[in-house]
Amino acid sequence: MTKLRVGVIGLGIGRYHTAEFNKHPNAEVVALADPDSTRLQSVAREFGINRTYTDGIELIRCERPDIVVVATPNKFHKPLTVAALNAGCHVVCEKPMAMNADEAREMLTAARKAKRRIMINFSYRFHPASLVARKEIDAGALGDIYFARTVWLRRRGLPGFGGWFGQKALAGGGPLIDLGVHRLDLALWLMGYPQPVWVLASTYDHIGRELARRQKKHFDVEDFAAAIIRFANGATLEVEASWAGNIRECEIQETRLLGTRGGLVHRNLNEGYDFEIELFIERNGVQYDLEPHPPIPAVGSSMAHFVDCLLSNKPHIATGEEGLRVMEILDAIYASARLGRPVKIRKN
Repeated sequence: MTKLRVGVIGLGIGRYHTAEFNKHPNAEVVALADPDSTRLQSVAREFGINRTYTDGIELIRCERPDIVVVATPNKFHKPLTVAALNAGCHVVCEKPMAMNADEAREMLTAARKAKRRIMINFSYRFHPASLVARKEIDAGALGDIYFARTVWLRRRGLPGFGGWFGQKALAGGGPLIDLGVHRLDLALWLMGYPQPVWVLASTYDHIGRELARRQKKHFDVEDFAAAIIRFANGATLEVEASWAGNIRECEIQETRLLGTRGGLVHRNLNEGYDFEIELFIERNGVQYDLEPHPPIPAVGSSMAHFVDCLLSNKPHIATGEEGLRVMEILDAIYASARLGRPVKIRKN
């Protein structure tokens, strides 16, 4: 079978994409792009890749790979994705999909016109614990989910402080759009991606702003965000995300779901990046606490999933349409925080 040719643009998190695509027997990263020539050459040497570019558009124009990975600062997600789609490439775009929902809609329009696919790298769906949770929910263990709370909180963890993550013009926002987007998507996916109706939210920058002042760094995004989301089916979701907050733990990741038949929690272990789930149910008047660990097939990564779906012509998950819904919610959260009131979300 001919291998799918992959081009990776942006070699921060893109280095991980490169490694994962190269693990797949039917994919090969053939070209890399990054404006940082030192990092570009380092990753190229590591993976034995000869074709390198300091401009992502040039990679797309010259290589026209089967798949383009867009793993750049958020500001460049839309232009690079649209250019790749127009060149006939499928796209894996890092989260968040874009700077805002309008950009995300443009990306989807381009994909439909080109008859090419976009997958958003909502990688937390592919963790084994997440897949087990989804299996339990699909089997009806929770019944109808009416409430959820999803959080990613750090005591102190501002990425690349003074760099692009803390600049609204390049990132679009702070921990909500960086960390919270993962937990938001995971909760929505487990809930069945209900239609949001309105959002009430607040954002704060007390700690980050003071750190930036002391260190003379650029920082104009939030360091903490909290929101409540109401859905058309009556369900409610609370979201919290922080890079800096005065809590005991270094890092908390948790998604908790309450349903008519049971509850479930997905959380990180030992403040790290391993995860577990617990299930809480009542049957015949008796309450049970379970830790489901059924055998599941090796799922690999989001990259492996995308390759398999392209080669088998099957639908993939983490679609551009779901990426757009996340962007609509993020836009509404930031608007509500700015306006100090609830914000409605229009139905597409």
